[in-house]
This record gives sequence, structure tokens and C-alpha cells, in this order.
Amino acid sequence: MKLIEIYIQEVTRRLPEKLRADIALELRSTIEDMLPDHYSEEEVKGVLNQLGNPVVLANGYKDQPMHLIGPRYFDVYISLLKMILPIAAVIALITIITQYFIGYSGEEAILAVVLKIIGNGIGTIIEVGIQVFFWITLTFALIERFDKDKEQQPLTSSLEKWTADDLKNVAYIPKKKAISKFEVFGSLMWTAIWATLYFYANQLVGVYENNGDRLEFVIPALNQEVFLKYWPIVVIIIGAEIALALYKLFKQQWTIRMAFSNAVLQIISTIVFIIILVNPNLLNPTFIAYLGDIFSVTSDQFNMWIIGGTIMIFIFSATMAVYDGYKKANIRS
Repeated sequence: MKLIEIYIQEVTRRLPEKLRADIALELRSTIEDMLPDHYSEEEVKGVLNQLGNPVVLANGYKDQPMHLIGPRYFDVYISLLKMILPIAAVIALITIITQYFIGYSGEEAILAVVLKIIGNGIGTIIEVGIQVFFWITLTFALIERFDKDKEQQPLTSSLEKWTADDLKNVAYIPKKKAISKFEVFGSLMWTAIWATLYFYANQLVGVYENNGDRLEFVIPALNQEVFLKYWPIVVIIIGAEIALALYKLFKQQWTIRMAFSNAVLQIISTIVFIIILVNPNLLNPTFIAYLGDIFSVTSDQFNMWIIGGTIMIFIFSATMAVYDGYKKANIRS
């Protein structure tokens, strides 16, 4: 008899106060109906084993689930986390890089700047990730508890019951056509690097000399005023590159429209940078003379090598990027 009372206590203590008396009475009646007259302790144990763990039995009397996110919403929950976490991380990374370089005065060593960005970037991404994880988890936990439907079949991303028609909404992505998140992050990182070099070229690109304990920047290679003349169109190109990277993150595969957008961006950016490169005032005369002496060439020859070589690299890389985009977009299976 003592085992029965303890069992009922273990069940009812997990229930709301207002339900305990009624559930205890119902449970005791059920147990007694399952027992024979003049039952033994072993027979009581057998009945209690049939009723099962008090925790599970108590949960059956409650409207609230035992789990935080149940099978009905778990797949949708995980899908949203996979989609939102990378986007939030990318936005956080772009924001911290932008903030840092807008406030960069040029007095700090570039290596120290890069290390600070890496450190702050990792910390910010972790913080944003925790925030996103918390709020999405809290939202689904509340949905789980306010949903009175007892159906536990997993829902689709549209929060409907799955049918074969849902397969029509799922895109088949061949492996060679897919866009990895690593590729997207690489694109964004490259955009951040070249944008930094563009707007701080007179402080980063040039001749460095070893003064004993550290490298000292002595001769800038480029005329910053020439770069700044074209800053509006360059900012538009930076924005277009970021938008294309986010579009890749959203679509996850190459399409003809994406390949066309990529081609337009590559052509425009190549033309713009060729216009900038052929500006006769772009290279610093002191830098040209310095390297001309080292390589025993005239200033005109050195100028032609640097500018001509850079233009060829721009055209080649843009051509390869356009070709690769259309090649992947045309993959059928």
C-alpha cells in the first residue's frame, strides 16, 4: 500500500495544484482496479511497472510538453537556425569591419588592426549567434506550448502537414552547382580587404623598411586623391558585391540570372578600375623612381609594367569569374 501512495505522490507532485486531488483519486482507483483482492507487494510492483515512469504518466495529464522543441516543430526550428545564423553572422562581420575602418586614423599598425578585427569579429559573431539562438528557441518553445493540437507529425517550412506535393517546392541542387557558405564568406572577406586597400591605399600600399624592431611605411605607392575622385562608383560596386554575396547565400545555387548579374558586375567593375588605373597621376612619382632604380628601368617602362600587368590580371580574373558563373548555372544534373 505504501508503494501505491508513493507512486501517486510522485505523479501528482508534478501536476498543477488544482489537478492533484482529482488525479490522485483517479489514479488510485485505476491501480485498485488492476489489482486482485488480497494483493501482494510483488503484484503492486507489477501494476506500477505497467503504468510506467511517474514522470511520463504525469506528463500525460498535463497540456504542456516535456521537451523544449518537439518533433512537430523541430525540423522547421533547425532550418530557420541554419538560415538566419549565417546571415546574422555576415551582417555582424560587415558591420564591425566597416565601423573599424571608418574610424581608422592610420596611426595604428595594420597588423594590430587586422588582429583586432579578427578578435572583435569572433566575439561579435559569437554574441550575435547566442542572441539569435536564444530568441528563435524561445519563440518556438512558446509556439510549442500554445499549440493545442496534439498531432506530433513534423510540419513543413510552411507550417503545414507534409504531402507529396511539397516535393514540387524543393529545388534539386547538383553538387557542382551549389554555392557553399564558405564561398559566400570568402567573397565578403575579399570585398572587405580590397575596399580597405582602396580607401587607405596611401597608408597601406607602398614601400616598407625595417627600422630594427618593426616595419616602417616610408613611400606610398599610390595617389589617394585619384582614388577618392571615384569613390561614389566604387561604393556602389562594393554594395553590389555584398548584395550578390547575400543573394548567393539565399539561393544556394548558381542560376542564369545570378550568372548574368555576376557578369554585369564583373564587366562594370573591370571598366571602372581600368579607368582608374590609366589615370597618369595614380602612381606616386617617388615610388616609381625608387623601384625604377632597383630594377634598372625607366619610369615609363616601370609604369607600363605595373599598370599593364594589373589591367591584364583584372581582365583575366573577370573573364574567368564570368565563365565559371555561366558554366555552373548551365549544369542540369
